[in-house]
Amino acid sequence: MSIYKNSIILGKHGKPILADVFYTENHQPKPIIIFCHGYKGFKDWGAWNMMAETFADAGFFCVTFNFSHNGGTAEQPIDFPDLEAFGQNNYTKELDDLETVIDWTYNHAEFKKETDHNNLSLIGHSRGGGIVCIKAEEDNRIKKVVTLAGVSDFGIRMGSDTDIALWKKKGVKYVQNGRTKQNMPHYYQFYTDFLKNEKRLTIQRAVSNLKIPYLIIHGDEDTSVSIKEAQALNQWQPHSMLDVIIGANHVFGASHPWEQESLPSALQNVTEKVIAFLKQ
Repeated sequence: MSIYKNSIILGKHGKPILADVFYTENHQPKPIIIFCHGYKGFKDWGAWNMMAETFADAGFFCVTFNFSHNGGTAEQPIDFPDLEAFGQNNYTKELDDLETVIDWTYNHAEFKKETDHNNLSLIGHSRGGGIVCIKAEEDNRIKKVVTLAGVSDFGIRMGSDTDIALWKKKGVKYVQNGRTKQNMPHYYQFYTDFLKNEKRLTIQRAVSNLKIPYLIIHGDEDTSVSIKEAQALNQWQPHSMLDVIIGANHVFGASHPWEQESLPSALQNVTEKVIAFLKQ
């Protein structure tokens, strides 16, 4: 298997996007998977690399990447050394980053013989699930989409009117990262950018308009994103498939760092289901 780590892609917003590529080099065009991490996430979190290797072993060309403003840097792609960038992130930047990664994958000279440009699927975890649904609805290069513990509504995550008023007054609000103990900033631009682009950023609208196969996977013990959100996604798109993983949490049994030699059983189950869906 060929694995290329931390390729630097120039993004549209002044920060680099770091991408990893996993595939078996055989000059045969392979279906493409692009994976989007979630909120307070990164491509090397937990068992995501192992999941990507499993996709490559199954015959896919898999790309994972860090959103340009996720808080990592080119020098330190794991965790959040650049909290200023994190605070300047927003949903439209992530949609731009995803488009940049798709274009890079399609246009990279070394990948031409290894990729099937007529077979691109997106997978998104948590907040990344909302991002891939919106992009799948607006980009006809995308043929299938999968959400893992995906969110159904960006708007409800902004807080109450009182919260938003205080956010506006202070210009920033902080969320503590439970693992790193950093106080991670969200500047008020996050909210104003959402309001400016609210129609585009409405996941219900995007999902309702999907014309491609859509697989929704969610754990029934997810305490971060309620399974009700998965049920809503499924209801909005009658042609979608909902697969509930019994006993699984938000990250399907993984943790960071992941030092086991195999995937956690729930994530292994998820990976097998995704492979079967993408090969249909």
